[in-house]
Amino acid sequence: MIKPLDGITVVDLSRALAGPYCTALLADMGASIIKVESINGGDTARQWPPFENEHSLYFDAVNRNKKSICLNFYSAEGRAILDRLIATADVLVENFKLGTLEKLGLTKGRLKELSPGLVVASVNGFGTTGPLKDDAGLDQVIQGMSGLMSVTGASTTYRVGVPIVDITSGMVSAFGIVSALLGRSSGKPVSHVSTSLLETALNLSVFQGQRALSLNETPAPQGNNHPTIAPYGTFATATGPINIAVGNDKHWHTFCDLLEVPLAAKDPRFSTGALRSANRDQLTELIESALSTKTAEEWISLISQSGIPCGPIYDYAQALATEQVATLGLVQQSRRRDGTALPLVRGPLSLDGEASEILSPPPLLGEHTAEILADIGVTDEEVGWLEANGHLKTTKQTAEAAR
Repeated sequence: MIKPLDGITVVDLSRALAGPYCTALLADMGASIIKVESINGGDTARQWPPFENEHSLYFDAVNRNKKSICLNFYSAEGRAILDRLIATADVLVENFKLGTLEKLGLTKGRLKELSPGLVVASVNGFGTTGPLKDDAGLDQVIQGMSGLMSVTGASTTYRVGVPIVDITSGMVSAFGIVSALLGRSSGKPVSHVSTSLLETALNLSVFQGQRALSLNETPAPQGNNHPTIAPYGTFATATGPINIAVGNDKHWHTFCDLLEVPLAAKDPRFSTGALRSANRDQLTELIESALSTKTAEEWISLISQSGIPCGPIYDYAQALATEQVATLGLVQQSRRRDGTALPLVRGPLSLDGEASEILSPPPLLGEHTAEILADIGVTDEEVGWLEANGHLKTTKQTAEAAR
């Protein structure tokens, strides 16, 4: 695949999920990601389950195509190496609490001195101003505070089953970085882009949030139904539930013919989209009565062939094993440095018909320390002295510690 960010160097100080998801997307597009990890265990996600032997799959899922250097942020020597890395970088990504960069000596002035064209990208919990700006914010806390949980679930609210706010905050941050790099090349430089979990989560509210703003209505959880469009949701068949999305009047008439209930298309209760939504319960009863005559597989085939979106409900193992996923090459095979096999889901973008690639597996802690230091002119003797004195770790030392 063509790599439009080839030649862009990113120093990645982030950990957990939002920042690493951002830099994984940048790596997919060709950016060189130097993942700078603390000597005290590295990225916190390395300690999070699920595990495959000693490897955190939480970490592995979002750290493809990166290199890892392991430094002591609290020693002058470690910070000096970090300064030298930043001096070679185009982008710095961090998701610390506000003020942490300054505590490391990386003030705005210092960063500009080290790399005048540097783009700094920050992700935090609640934004850079306001009464909550210094509070710690994690995905589930923000899901609750943003309203997202209030519309998820059936009669009781639920969190989304993946850390959706972290993931989308990483996407937003990657978009901000690429925008800033484009601005730099077009004479409109930007030195700092930032987002927060709260800002991203509220932007996910779309029409639900707009309903609250404009109509002063409180959206309620709708379970597996679309909150405003019907029939659009999960429906029972003779053998199990399927998802069906009838999004317009043309599809509605086609759908009635497929179900062999043509009179429903003329029923005044269902004659418009608004009325179908208002009379959802009666509509669902009619539809599921008709769907009970065939299996899920039969209905999916019939409905999909008519042009109406329809599909089964898979668990992740089933989803990853489908022919469509295989044809798209979404699962790619890699091997860790220790030789263990690691299948990974590639990045979601394709460019000119070529899909993102897994070029290297997630790095071991400090796997590339010596290599990265050699690139900035640090000799093997200096690396040995720095390691012996607790200022960095190489793969050799972290492997010995693991044993």
